[in-house]
Amino acid sequence: MYVDAILGPHRDVARLVAWCEPNPVRSGYYDERVAAAGEAPVPTYAPDDLEAMIAREHVDAVVVTSPDRTHADVVARVLAAGADVVLEKPMTTTGRGCRQIADAVAEHGRDVVVTFNYRYSPRNTALKQVIASGEIGEVTAVHFEWVLDTVHGADYFRRWHREKEISGGLLVHKSSHHADLVNWWVDDEPELVFARGGLRFYGADGAGAAGAAAGSRPARGTRGAPDGPAADAPRDLFLLDLADDQRLADLYLDAEAHDGYRRDQDPFAPGVTIEDTAAVIVQYRRGAVLTYSLTAYGPWEGYRVSVTGTRGRAELEVVERGAVLTDENGRPVLDPSAQEALATGPTRPRGERLVVQRHWEEAREVPIPRGQGAHGGGDAMLLQDVFRGPGEDPLGRPAGWRDGLLAAGVGIAANRSLETGLPVRLAEAVGGAHRAPAVPHEAGRAQAVRA
Repeated sequence: MYVDAILGPHRDVARLVAWCEPNPVRSGYYDERVAAAGEAPVPTYAPDDLEAMIAREHVDAVVVTSPDRTHADVVARVLAAGADVVLEKPMTTTGRGCRQIADAVAEHGRDVVVTFNYRYSPRNTALKQVIASGEIGEVTAVHFEWVLDTVHGADYFRRWHREKEISGGLLVHKSSHHADLVNWWVDDEPELVFARGGLRFYGADGAGAAGAAAGSRPARGTRGAPDGPAADAPRDLFLLDLADDQRLADLYLDAEAHDGYRRDQDPFAPGVTIEDTAAVIVQYRRGAVLTYSLTAYGPWEGYRVSVTGTRGRAELEVVERGAVLTDENGRPVLDPSAQEALATGPTRPRGERLVVQRHWEEAREVPIPRGQGAHGGGDAMLLQDVFRGPGEDPLGRPAGWRDGLLAAGVGIAANRSLETGLPVRLAEAVGGAHRAPAVPHEAGRAQAVRA
């Protein structure tokens, strides 16, 4: 996403100057994209040489898209080396990481932008506008249900996200999006978190394993690969065949020899340590309460949000994929929020609807502008702010490190609650990092980015 933005619509204000990547096949894949765009090749640095890269290439900003557990260390190193950070969510996976980033920002005074693209999606912006207008009064309760289907949801259990030590689990990795949306919608800070959940469907002992298995299952999905199904084996919809997608084959299958990472693990193979089912209650500082539900094995994908206030209620329903359908080759779209899925029937059509109803009045539907591109049109608008500066935004969509901390903090506190069975105060979960002193330009970068 970022490479294409720099090589395309934002090439007049941004220039790619280096990669920091341990796998030569992956950096080589993007070298080819750079060459295809008519740009000169850029050098590749090893992770240990990050500081040298920043100094030698005169880097202004580093886009961090590494695995989640590495975020805090990488961000602290970049800030100390004198560059700003554009950081993929989640900000970090642990309370120690929260404290590390907060301390680094305070010490070095650099900027950290956390890229919450869902804020920019027109449907989520429309709900923010309704709440901010005061039409439904002071928010007292939010119910938020997110359903991942058996393709997109299963994908978290095929890749490195299946290990909680690396990803923090779905309550940190995936739900950082959702916690941030609620924090932003209600313009408040979470204080107390209670969670229950577990691994119910995926994994070697999950309920889905019995239904998916017909005899022993291969350890991976790519047909003809070592530990994979036979080359002529029938397609298993729970398995991902990397050879079916040229991009996945180039980035992962061809890269295995250098680091051993398998992108196509069986979601029912042993080794899954994250939850696929979770329910969370969050108490906010001004009194609103959030009830949140996440399941990663639904027959459809999307979300429902109900926001109740002292004067009425707003309800947003989004169907990103009404049913898991396959193309003529038996392949479904992996992530329907980032790529158009196949059309579905009239009973659960893909689409979105925002309804507002005040006390003693009829309900009304709020028009939602049609977004173009991935994540409901949010990606393009996010990139505009990242590379050209956010400017004035009355809705406050650009997100800084504090926003990232509060969103990740909900998941970190929820994980601790799952372990202890007790409510957890967010301040304790993040080590008090959300109270770190502010820096003058914390609200977001207002300058163009070179790298």
